Amino acid sequence: MTMASFQVVLALVLAAALGFVRGDELRLRVQEPPGSRPHSVTITEFGAVGDGETLNTVSFQNAVFYVRSFADKGGAQLYVPKGRWLTGSFNLTSHITLFLEEGAVIIGTKDSSQWPIVEPLPSYGQGLDLPGPRHLSLINGYNLTDVVITGNGGVIDGQGSIWWDWLRSHELNHSRPHLLEFLHSTEIVVSNLTFLNSPAWSIHPVYCSNVKLHNVTVHTSPDALLTDGIVPDSCSNVCIEDSTISVSHEAISLKSGWDKYGISFGKATSDVRISRVDLQSSSGAALAFGSEMSGGISDIHADHVHIHDSYKGISFKTSLGRGGYIKEVVISDVQMDDVHVGIEFKGNCSTHPDSHFDPFELPVIRHITLKNMVATNISVAGVFSGIDSDPFTSLCLSNLNFSMADSATSSSWSCSNVSGYSDTVFPKPCSELRNPSSSPTICFALSSYSALAVA
Repeated sequence: MTMASFQVVLALVLAAALGFVRGDELRLRVQEPPGSRPHSVTITEFGAVGDGETLNTVSFQNAVFYVRSFADKGGAQLYVPKGRWLTGSFNLTSHITLFLEEGAVIIGTKDSSQWPIVEPLPSYGQGLDLPGPRHLSLINGYNLTDVVITGNGGVIDGQGSIWWDWLRSHELNHSRPHLLEFLHSTEIVVSNLTFLNSPAWSIHPVYCSNVKLHNVTVHTSPDALLTDGIVPDSCSNVCIEDSTISVSHEAISLKSGWDKYGISFGKATSDVRISRVDLQSSSGAALAFGSEMSGGISDIHADHVHIHDSYKGISFKTSLGRGGYIKEVVISDVQMDDVHVGIEFKGNCSTHPDSHFDPFELPVIRHITLKNMVATNISVAGVFSGIDSDPFTSLCLSNLNFSMADSATSSSWSCSNVSGYSDTVFPKPCSELRNPSSSPTICFALSSYSALAVA
């Protein structure tokens, strides 16, 4: 029990002793589970039909509108029972718990007209796939506080295959939607759910703070095009733990905006804790930083990470004209199995939202520590490629043991425009990471974690 909770309980006990609160009321309030709401409604009360064919967009919208009336009364729970609940995009409200019962599946409709068109994010300047506006995500929150999305193993399914086909055949008119997106919101909890087949990214908190993602499963088909799992984007105080993510592109990807748009918006991703996660990426990186990182990324700690059956394990990406920084990152206690490239630092990601980027906006990559890693069946241990006149510095490798695949080349590492320190690393890394002038002092260590991450 936290000190704040203890003080609340103590106050109630004293109030009961003085006759201000009845004993049975005290007992109910003390035993009430965290995140519960004093009011509850069921989606069927608003005409929803869970047959997988009836479109329930208006029912979800009306239900949320009704829940809004309880905002100053402790909020309310919107309960989704067993069934297949087809819907288009809908927005949430503050002080809501969206609860999916076991066997409940919220399904995104394949009718693109039910996914409204909205402006691009200001830190990106355009949509994910195309210039101009983008489709609104399936479930959305804007400028909200105190939102819980949870359940007993319910599912949110975006039916993304039709969007992937439109992207491949160049039939998209606007950029694809995500499954769940929050903007400018705080105190967000997502837990005990499965997210399937997102048209693009599955969970995208952007410009948010105090976000906790716990015990979630994210999955898309290995051949889906550019689908990411969890993408904290210009967010602070984020915790991702006890989750399994298997997608085509990047399982967890930290971002903070694109080129001049991200530089101008100027909101970093910081204070992120990732722990006890199982990650798989068929064509991208299991754990990625960037390449959209123009607002900066710092104070990141990831530990107890299992990466398997992936093209890349851990990747740091940026480009000339990107600006921003990635610094003060510690990744430890990692098990990798059957990964093509174990570690990547890449300075030549040439994608830009438009041609108006400033090539003199140079990114800063430094104070990155990778330690206590064991890997099996790795084709390439590491590719470290910085930028001419802008090298990546203070990179630290400590206690890494990579078992190489039979097909691996004789050169397990390649390095250019980087410098750093290494100790107890096998196979022996390239000379740039064994600079005699470097010392263990460059191995960065975070001194503390966020209150959210350790709560």
